[in-house]
Amino acid sequence: MFRFIAVLTLVTRASAVLAQEPVDRDMIVRIRAEGLERSRALAMFDHLTSAIGPRLTASPAFREAAGWARDRLAEWGLANARLEPFSFGRGWTLEGLTIEMRAPRYFPLTGHPEAWTPSTRGVIDGTPVYIGDRTAEQVWAIRDQLRGAIVLAQPPQTAFIQADRPQPADTGERVRIGAPPGIRSTGPVPMADLMPLLQQAGAAVVLRPNMGQHGTIFVLGNRNTEDGTVPQIVMMPEHYNMLVRMLQSGVGPRLRVGIEAQYHEQDRNGYNVLAEIQGTDPQLEDEVVMIGAHLDSWHSSPGATDNADGVAGVMEAVRILQALEVRPRRTIRIALWGGEEQGLLGSRAWAEQNLGGDANAAARERFSLYLNDDPGTGPVYGFYAEENAAAMGIFDAWIAPLADLGVRKNVIDRIGSTDHLSFTRQGVPGFTAIKDYVDYDVRTHHTNVDFFERVNEEDLKQSAIVLATFLYHAAMRPGRFPRPPAS
Repeated sequence: MFRFIAVLTLVTRASAVLAQEPVDRDMIVRIRAEGLERSRALAMFDHLTSAIGPRLTASPAFREAAGWARDRLAEWGLANARLEPFSFGRGWTLEGLTIEMRAPRYFPLTGHPEAWTPSTRGVIDGTPVYIGDRTAEQVWAIRDQLRGAIVLAQPPQTAFIQADRPQPADTGERVRIGAPPGIRSTGPVPMADLMPLLQQAGAAVVLRPNMGQHGTIFVLGNRNTEDGTVPQIVMMPEHYNMLVRMLQSGVGPRLRVGIEAQYHEQDRNGYNVLAEIQGTDPQLEDEVVMIGAHLDSWHSSPGATDNADGVAGVMEAVRILQALEVRPRRTIRIALWGGEEQGLLGSRAWAEQNLGGDANAAARERFSLYLNDDPGTGPVYGFYAEENAAAMGIFDAWIAPLADLGVRKNVIDRIGSTDHLSFTRQGVPGFTAIKDYVDYDVRTHHTNVDFFERVNEEDLKQSAIVLATFLYHAAMRPGRFPRPPAS
């Protein structure tokens, strides 16, 4: 009952704000026309996913993408388009991969190395050793068999991710917010304990399954992986399970497995891309309305839904406003973050440096709000209001003229694991968009199949129009944007 009353109170407050918030419908018409008739969103999205491809932070491809984005922002006339560094660590790229079965028949196997995994010492040719059902003592007892071997390290994958997270914009009820938990194939020894044992035993390479189905591979990596670590390849589970069954039935498959990887040590920084549309009101020009998305992706695909579509959407949003020669009262700042996939590193570094601590108290006061586009794909359905009822009322007013574009509703809930958290940690308003989750958690999020085909042009156009509408109204509204509620 208490939670029901609390939610009802928040909604009542939001409704009160909605009735007072000004909305510039003429500007929305202009934003729509520019965004629908002269959109560059698809071209930008195509360049990121097709011409540049995967954008692992600190890799040459990420730096190419950052330079390209900076140059586009400068070309459109935004002020001070720049790259800002933050400490990250070495980069990594995959230069070559061999993974195939040579006997008792030839069969190409499907897998992808973890990011920052070392190279193998050439291509290893041999029958794999299965240890997924062994204890640590049993693994150590066969260490002589593991030296130089291809190791199948985990039990077969028998459970798979089969459902996306609930869509909070589809229902009047509050639902669980955030990605579903991962499903791991776990043997007697956790991988964190098993890998040092295999390193001591001198294993050549580790193969393991994942929770994806039908060719989907969920594969990440650790930027702090040490050189001597045993290289790891995450396999399509159906192929991994086949190898285990063959061994258990007495058929010894002969494999050829090799990884060629390169570390990039010369520049150990990550980079954020930033630029501004300068405010024009002498009383408000020092206040900042900010929008962002993360430019980095994982390495096994071009990161179409995570997060090239978000980058294209926010870039197109500021391009629209610049093309319309909008003169915002407050300064509008765009940021494209690096290092998001490793823990919101780029946005966190920026927010701590520019908003954190006593020295930045005045900057926090002048910071209006941050809007983020990341989790999910497709159109923008609304925003998570982070339990800020006054903000939700404002957002409700802003989306009201956009219903015919498929905008559904804002929700009062919080969501984790996106770059807006770097701002809420500093006590300033930060929000992220509600996107579509169909096939996101089960198919594209952090996988090898997150390609161009997962996104369509109409959704990119819609996202940019909604984001531009929010940016414009945030930059023009008369009052201070409501601060987050006390924790």
